[in-house]
Amino acid sequence: MLGKKLVTAQKRGETRALCLGLGMVACSMMMYFFIGITIVPFYTKSVWTTETMCKVLKANIKDQEVPCSNSEGSEDEDIFPYPCLQVWVNLTASGQEVMLYQTEDTLERNPKCSYVPGKSENSKEVKARIETIASNFRKYQTFPCYYDPGGTQTNVILSRLYPPKGLLFAFLWPTLLFTGGCLIIVLVKISQYVSVLSAWQ
Repeated sequence: MLGKKLVTAQKRGETRALCLGLGMVACSMMMYFFIGITIVPFYTKSVWTTETMCKVLKANIKDQEVPCSNSEGSEDEDIFPYPCLQVWVNLTASGQEVMLYQTEDTLERNPKCSYVPGKSENSKEVKARIETIASNFRKYQTFPCYYDPGGTQTNVILSRLYPPKGLLFAFLWPTLLFTGGCLIIVLVKISQYVSVLSAWQ
């Protein structure tokens, strides 16, 4: 009787462990799919792939008293007026004078401004933040930036939304989850094989 109970408990434990492993594998597949349709397209679409040095030529805030809007002709409720910071740099790789943007998204949201703040109801804080950014550019005039080696985009960006390290980090967790699930499944199968072999002997 005791032996039957032990066998039953062992089978239940193996079933639960097997379900856990399969669940981990399924979750990792969902995470892979989510990353594949969200992060990967943005990473592959970015043409600013080569890092170089940029030297600030001028950093001006245009229309301080009459802030420029996020984008013209848009009815988006999240759009609000803000001072427009324009940063022009000398690209070391080619020696050209080009405009600097914070990220790829900044260029899409407003190609007239180098920095687009997030939505904020306090216009004073936004103005102070933009003035601080402008002063930092004037203070630290040489810094690394990214440009398009193919020449499709003549402007440069300060940082990439999804750099290679960020993409690898995004794939790290589902990979660990998938590996752990597969390891659990393999261990359960080995345990079942050993049990059957012991019973046969």
